[in-house]
Amino acid sequence: MRWITVVIAALLVLIQYPLWLGDGGWFKVWEREKKLAAQQTTNEELRARNAAMEGEVRDLRNGTAAIEERARYELGMIKNDEIFVQVVEKPARER
Repeated sequence: MRWITVVIAALLVLIQYPLWLGDGGWFKVWEREKKLAAQQTTNEELRARNAAMEGEVRDLRNGTAAIEERARYELGMIKNDEIFVQVVEKPARER
């Protein structure tokens, strides 16, 4: 009777091995779910970036307002009839 118990216990352990540690086991599934969630987060960030870039490209193609804004802020350009005023703040006194 003792041998039958040992054999049955050994068979139960052998049956459980693929469930927990095999290729389709729980540990692999959990690991893949974590990787999938991380990849989905990355994809959403990239989709948002692509949408912003697409909007910027559309603005640059369709109107001059976006081009004018870039010229002003990135290149420091002004129009012919504008006066450039630069305000310089005094540095705070050191104590």
